[in-house]
Amino acid sequence: MPMSATATPVPALASVDTSLAALFEAAKTAREKAYAPYSRFLVGAAILDGQGGVHVGCNVENAAYPEGTCAEAGAIAAMIIAGAREIAEIAIVGGREGRPLELCPPCGGCRQKIREFAGPDARIHLLATDGSVQTLSREALLPHSFGPDNLGDAP
Repeated sequence: MPMSATATPVPALASVDTSLAALFEAAKTAREKAYAPYSRFLVGAAILDGQGGVHVGCNVENAAYPEGTCAEAGAIAAMIIAGAREIAEIAIVGGREGRPLELCPPCGGCRQKIREFAGPDARIHLLATDGSVQTLSREALLPHSFGPDNLGDAP
C-alpha cells in the first residue's frame, strides 16, 4: 500500500531518523555545490540505493535555458555510475539562494526518472528550513505512471 503524502513538522532535523537526517545532510551539502546563476534556485538531492549506498547530485544551469540538469538527475546518474539500479529513498532540498529552504518537489521530468529506478513504495523526502518534512511514496508522487513494465520486456 502506498504511503500517503504527509507534512510532518519536526523541531529539528536531528530529531528525525538518523539515516534520514544523514541523507538530508548529504543533499544539503550537494545543494551548496549547485550552479544556478540564472534562477538562483539551488537544489541538492541524495539517493539511498537498495544496497545502502548514498549518491548525490545538484542542479547545474546553462545559459542555453533550459538545457541544465536537475539535482535528482545528477544523483541518479551517480547511482548508475556506482553500479546501483534501485532507489530506496531520495532526499531533496531546495530554495532560492540566500533564502530559507522550502519543500521542493521534483519536476515532471525527474518524477519520470525516479520512476525508472524506484518501486511504488520508495520514499521521496522533502525538507524545509522550518524543519517540516514531507514524505511521499513514488506512487503518490507519480500515480498511474508509465514505466519499464509497460513495455513488456522490462529489465
